[in-house]
Amino acid sequence: MMIDLKPKITQALRSNAALISLLGRDAKGNVKVYSETTKEVDLPYVTFFELVNFDNKYLDDVPVSSDIHFHIDVFSAWNTGPIAVAVNQAMEDLGFIRTAAVDQNEKNTGAFHKILRYKTINYGS
Repeated sequence: MMIDLKPKITQALRSNAALISLLGRDAKGNVKVYSETTKEVDLPYVTFFELVNFDNKYLDDVPVSSDIHFHIDVFSAWNTGPIAVAVNQAMEDLGFIRTAAVDQNEKNTGAFHKILRYKTINYGS
């Protein structure tokens, strides 16, 4: 039972009022949240990708739930805190649990970078 939560996460992050205010919009009019690494976008922005997606519970040899993990990167010209807090709230609202939050030093770009990781068990609903 493969479950694709990327559209749901994109929608939740792009419709979050705090993130709209903090991130702004790109040249296409989208809130700067992307489901892949992006180039040519001004700071700040958020990217995310799926780390793990596997069946974890079975009923009569049929998968009934999936264990799903996501990695989210927050990039900013200064403090990533407010953006990370808004991302965290949106992910918790989707039923995810944060498993990590790490600051990363981006010497080559000078950007501030916060790495967030989340997990959930999804029953296909």
